[in-house]
Amino acid sequence: MRYFIELSYNGKKYHGWQIQPDAISVQEKLNNAISTVFQEEIQVVGAGRTDTGVHASQMFAHFDIEKELKKNIVFKLNSILPNDISVHQVFLVDDEKHARFNATSRSYEYKIWLGRNPFLLDFSWQIHSQRPDIHLMNEASKLLLEYTDFQTFSKVKTEVYTFNCDVTEAFWELKESELTFHISANRFLRNMVRAIVGTLVDVGLGKISIEGFKAIIESKNRSNAGLSVPAKGLFLTKIKY
Repeated sequence: MRYFIELSYNGKKYHGWQIQPDAISVQEKLNNAISTVFQEEIQVVGAGRTDTGVHASQMFAHFDIEKELKKNIVFKLNSILPNDISVHQVFLVDDEKHARFNATSRSYEYKIWLGRNPFLLDFSWQIHSQRPDIHLMNEASKLLLEYTDFQTFSKVKTEVYTFNCDVTEAFWELKESELTFHISANRFLRNMVRAIVGTLVDVGLGKISIEGFKAIIESKNRSNAGLSVPAKGLFLTKIKY
């Protein structure tokens, strides 16, 4: 039987979602917890990969098991998992349903705090002395919906079969001092959102024009784009199936 797990996590202490040698990952912690509960080795498959330090307010993973699902499984998993990882529900799905390949859309948010806030240091990139132009950033964001090739914003050394992504939503929202970038697409490249945010902030600060932003996308050259903003402000917020 195949089960889906819905969870969230604070990515500060983890080297991303995916298991890797000599580094602590969210996937490793979840594997260990499920294997402990069922007393057999179980490997979960995630809906995607988040990089080191990136958070997730919604993530899905699946696992297969022949045993009957234990009662209070959510409580049992959360009692084993560290406090910065929380399981919300575990539910039965069709045997063919895949957490990664059946996902049709993923949404991210990037949070910037305009000013200084010691209580949000772990969950936002803070810009102290400058005030970016939100109107310009939103005008540039609209261009993302007109393109499919996002090689410009991809990590240079990455193995992918295509740089194409179908971006369906991209906009900035300002609430008092919190500036949030919202973006949704069928898939994302490594480092893509953080590179887009860094480049759009340069637009907002007058370092890059709207036409310049368009030219950067079309160049397909990562060195032309802006900096990769800190991971701590990035959240995976929604996955649709």
